[in-house]
Amino acid sequence: MKVAFATQDQQRVDAHFGWAKHLAVYDVTAQGYRFVHDFGFGDELAEDGNEDKLAPKLDAIRDCALVYVAAIGGSAAARVVASKIHPVKVTQPEPILDILDKLQGVLGGTPPPWLRKALLKEQGRTEDFESDDEARS
Repeated sequence: MKVAFATQDQQRVDAHFGWAKHLAVYDVTAQGYRFVHDFGFGDELAEDGNEDKLAPKLDAIRDCALVYVAAIGGSAAARVVASKIHPVKVTQPEPILDILDKLQGVLGGTPPPWLRKALLKEQGRTEDFESDDEARS
C-alpha cells in the first residue's frame, strides 16, 4: 500500500498538511518498504486560508491509503477522507523510517480495523485493474 508523509525536512513527519513543503510517498508491505516519490511544493506555503493549494497535494497522494501529518485542518481532513485516504496525526515530529518500520510490523501481524479498511483501498484498485484486463480480452 502507498503511504504519504507530510514533511519539511524529508526525514521526519513534521509538517501541517497544508503547509508541507514535501509529501514523501513510500510503498509499504509486510515484507518491507521502498521510496516511491517526493512531491515538492515550494516555500510559499503559509497559513492563509487558501484552499487552492490543497488540490495539487490531494492529486499527488490520490493513490495513497494513508497520509501521516503533524496537523491537518478540518476542511483539508474532510477532502483527504473524501479521497478515501486515512489521515494519521503524529503528536510530535517522528522519523519517517521509524514509522515505516512500525507500519511494516503491523502489516505482518493483525492490523487494527482502521488499517484494514485503508488496505481495502489498495485491494480494490488491484481488482479494478484485473477487471479492466478481462474486459479487453
